[in-house]
Parts: sequence; structure tokens; C-alpha cells
Amino acid sequence: MLLPVAGTLPAYSFSPASLRSAAASAASGAPGGVAGAASGLSESDLRMVSELKARDRVVRTHEMAHMAAGAGLVTRGASYTYQNGPDGQRYAVGGEVGIDTSPGRTPEETLLKAERIRAAALAPAEPSGQDRQVAAAAAKMASQARMEISSASAESAAGLVQKTYASVAEAPTEAGSQLDAYA
Repeated sequence: MLLPVAGTLPAYSFSPASLRSAAASAASGAPGGVAGAASGLSESDLRMVSELKARDRVVRTHEMAHMAAGAGLVTRGASYTYQNGPDGQRYAVGGEVGIDTSPGRTPEETLLKAERIRAAALAPAEPSGQDRQVAAAAAKMASQARMEISSASAESAAGLVQKTYASVAEAPTEAGSQLDAYA
């Protein structure tokens, strides 16, 4: 989950849907699984530890993807919410990363920043619903910046045309001089 620090975008959140595939791979004996009966835990406790380990990996990977894609915008590293497992270990079950979502100083800077925020929101393999909301808000911010850039360009072009006509109209004309205009 990515938390906006300066701005109005909502926060990223961990998607439990991505946990299903990780839990399945952990239960199937993938590397990093739970040690056997030597741990002294019941079969249901071993299953829970396996699920917690899988969720921990997914949560940490999810938050690291946000941090990698949001480099330069991240205001604080990942912080996690933990759950204690039956083995006495703490496992990450949720997380968040702080990010600066304030607009840039110029529309061009805002556009670039909004595109990076969107990329950071969609960086995990399976973005959560809240991640998608952040991406949509960043896309809206980018759209507004594009409109400002377009408006400024149109005003600049109109001003240039006005200045050109004004300079031609104010130019001193000599008797017998001619102005040729081609279209």
C-alpha cells in the first residue's frame, strides 16, 4: 500500500488475491516452506505458518514493487502490519509506503510526476483495488496537466499571431511601398 503524503490521492493497499497463488506454492512444498513435524506444531498450525509465510512474501514483494517504481517520490520506506504465527514468529500481513503526490511546479513537471505515481501504483504483479484508484487519480492529474499545457500553448500561439499583426499594422509605410502577402 502506498500512502500519499502531500496531495489528495488515496493510498495503495495489499491485494489478498495475490496471496492465493503464493499460498498454493508454499503448500505444494515450494522452497521456503515449513519444516516438518520436527517443529512440534500440529498439522493445522503448520498449514497456518505456511500461509502466513506465503502472505509475508507477497506483501513484501508488493511493497518493494511500489518503492522501486516510485523511486524519488517515496517519502518513507515500507511499514508493515504483522500477525503472530503459531510458531511465535511475526509475519507481514499488510503494508504501506509513503509517497509524495503533490503537483509539480509547472504543468509539465506535474504531468511527469503523475505518470510516475501511476507507474508506482500499478507496479505490483496484482495491484489491489486501492492501487487502481491511485492510478486513476494520477491519470486524472496527468490529464489536467495536459489540458493546462495545451491551453498555455494555444494562448502562446494566439499571442504570437496578435504580435505579428500588430507589428505589421504599426510598421511605418512609405509612399509607394507595397506589402506582398502570400497564402
